[in-house]
Amino acid sequence: MAKTDPGLYDYFPYLDRPKIVWPGGARLAFWCAPNIEFYELTPPPNPERAAWPRPVPDVLNYAWRDYGNRAGVWRMMETMDRHGVRGSVSLNVALCDHFPDIIAACVERQWELFSHGIYNTRYTYGMDEDQERAMIRDVKATIKKHSGQDLAGWLAPALTNTDNTIRLLAEEGVRYTLDLFHDDQPLPVRVPRGRLISLPYSLEINDFTVLHQGTATPRQYVEMVRAQFDRLYAEGARSGTVLCLPLHPFLIGQPHRIDALGEMLAHITGHAGVWVTTAREIADHFYAHYYDEFAAAIAVWRGGAR
Repeated sequence: MAKTDPGLYDYFPYLDRPKIVWPGGARLAFWCAPNIEFYELTPPPNPERAAWPRPVPDVLNYAWRDYGNRAGVWRMMETMDRHGVRGSVSLNVALCDHFPDIIAACVERQWELFSHGIYNTRYTYGMDEDQERAMIRDVKATIKKHSGQDLAGWLAPALTNTDNTIRLLAEEGVRYTLDLFHDDQPLPVRVPRGRLISLPYSLEINDFTVLHQGTATPRQYVEMVRAQFDRLYAEGARSGTVLCLPLHPFLIGQPHRIDALGEMLAHITGHAGVWVTTAREIADHFYAHYYDEFAAAIAVWRGGAR
């Protein structure tokens, strides 16, 4: 049967919602999402999607991404440190075994680790329910072992999902998903059991979209992020907004781009009323103060009694 929409969330107009106020009266919650990833040179083939744009072994693209874990990530960390910004790491958890020094540096900085799958070259396409549940549990156990953290968030590997993904996340105790890309505020997600929310994660100001898939210069990228921040900051005076800055060390960590990151962070953190935080802390605050109110308001809207 044809589906008209994903069925994972309700229409809920941006201008007709309960008011969000972030801690300290902040109008905007800012979090930074370094995607620290591992791409296999010759991954198991997936019938739905090729891992590499060139014939395997694609040493060129493998080594370009490996640059991020060798050089780029350290520049990125130093820049974020200077501006007092902790990361919420979109982590391919195989990195815990391949590059434990990076994980140790993240833990030392009290960065959050959330899941971006095991490898970025292994997709959920074609997984049955048992396989996908096993992957989620593997990820939870790995993050707990290497950081002591309980897994809170999920961004699917290479942004791939199945019809079971969202339901399984809620059943396995994951608290937020980043795979919906549909709003500028946290929102409840429809699940049969448990609770799950979506958090804003940007594809529009993601360095992968802007610098890799697009043709923007570092200067243009800075201006895009400034414009995104300025608009959300202004709107946050009415009700709290969320700005996510997703980064990839093999892109933003290049020598000719790293100063652009510093400029963006200086602009964002230089404003009063900005809560510089992590995805986990945003989710915790929303659950504690707004989840029930939003769920009730959405139910009213759905029932037509608005």
